Amino acid sequence: MFLLPLLSFVALAVAEPYNTFDGPGFPACNDVLKVYRPSTVDEIVTIVKNASLMESTFAPAGFNGHMWYDTMCSDDPNTVIIKTDAVNAISDLQLGSDGTGSVLVEAGVTFPQLAEWLHDRGAAIGYTLVNWNITIAGAVAMGAHRSSLREDSQVSSDSIHLDRDQSNMTWLAATTSLGLLGVIARVKMAILADYKVYANQTTLDEDDVLNGDIYDMISPYVTANFWWWPGVKKFHLRTYGVVDINHSGDAFQSTFSVTPFEGTTALNLLNAGQNVSFPNFISEGIFYALWAAPNFHTKSSDLPLLSWPVYGTAYDVLIGGLYPNQLPEWDYDLHGKTLELAVPVTQGAALLRRVRELFDQAAADGKAVTSTYRSGINIKFGKAFDSLLGQTTERTKAGDTADWSKGALMFDFPSFRPTLGDHHPVLQFPVRPHWTKNTRSVFEQSVKNLDPDSLTSFAQVRRQFDPDGTFKSVVGDILGVMD
Repeated sequence: MFLLPLLSFVALAVAEPYNTFDGPGFPACNDVLKVYRPSTVDEIVTIVKNASLMESTFAPAGFNGHMWYDTMCSDDPNTVIIKTDAVNAISDLQLGSDGTGSVLVEAGVTFPQLAEWLHDRGAAIGYTLVNWNITIAGAVAMGAHRSSLREDSQVSSDSIHLDRDQSNMTWLAATTSLGLLGVIARVKMAILADYKVYANQTTLDEDDVLNGDIYDMISPYVTANFWWWPGVKKFHLRTYGVVDINHSGDAFQSTFSVTPFEGTTALNLLNAGQNVSFPNFISEGIFYALWAAPNFHTKSSDLPLLSWPVYGTAYDVLIGGLYPNQLPEWDYDLHGKTLELAVPVTQGAALLRRVRELFDQAAADGKAVTSTYRSGINIKFGKAFDSLLGQTTERTKAGDTADWSKGALMFDFPSFRPTLGDHHPVLQFPVRPHWTKNTRSVFEQSVKNLDPDSLTSFAQVRRQFDPDGTFKSVVGDILGVMD
């Protein structure tokens, strides 16, 4: 439930940055005065009830696993963060004879924590695809209703004891709340009986995707995505499907695990491409070759799997985590910038063709651009989901004829951020933004593409939840929903 209208906290001598997962030098909030870290829902209630009495603005935070830029809070130097990671109980598992059910999780529960808890009890999260290092409440707040074109995301919600009701404006605002409706204290998740999945990967020529029917390529699978390698003009098509729970295999996926040798080598190679393009194309070629093999180990023995397909329990294969004795790439100073924007899937091929034109133009201008991320450019998909501010909503402004009914394609373009030199943006498109993976400038340019009626409705719901304007953020300011 959302709880709106003092306890364990870190009081800072002066306002200072609150960082993203990338650590110092990568602020999610530029000026934070205090960080509260409650350990129970009751403590969250107390903080929120007293929030309006303080001369501060507030922002909820979990693990910051999906924040890339300084857009989580407002720029008020009196900003206070309510960090919810210690509020992480799981309860009330209900699993019916039909293999479906629900579970109640608190604000700080992460996806791997819940997956392990459910697996021990013969259940599974479902087909939701999000990063391994974020909370479920955070996924709801940023509207991460993504699985594939065929399946709904398994995130439902329980906000102020609010049941799912697509005709209820409060529900439509709550399912992509952006942290502006208060703290998500509990979420009710739809779950399934435990199952296993396969992961398979094939390589496609670039023309097959850019000039193909992307909907027909992706929609047959419970979830699927592309990895685009523009330098070699190839795509990897990653597909997933359900197999019997007794199928052999214990594959465990990791996208971010890096050994010390890999980290040092990659950092030197990528930094060499700061001012000239050639090393970047060498890097992409290496990453492409590595990504052709499974990014999976056996969970029991931590040995690499060498051929496709691979099999394992649902969450271990769909998302996974970190391999034992390895660290995420950012711990080796491998930091990134990113841009993630969504278009109707029916316009996806046209968008990718336009991106290819921009790549070709950059090369003709002597400034060739390619992918400098270990998994290429990620092309993801989401089924249409009705909400006011979600990426996959079918709500559009008057006169906008875009058809979102078949779902959305998300163009996710992460790239290496050099440790030295100047940094230049690569691409910007006037489409719907991901709410934690874009700069302020991208949000400012994207507002014109959002439905004004949805923004007005969200602002009205926000005033009901937070009449004193306690919870604020840069994103809310840009959208104009905090007046």
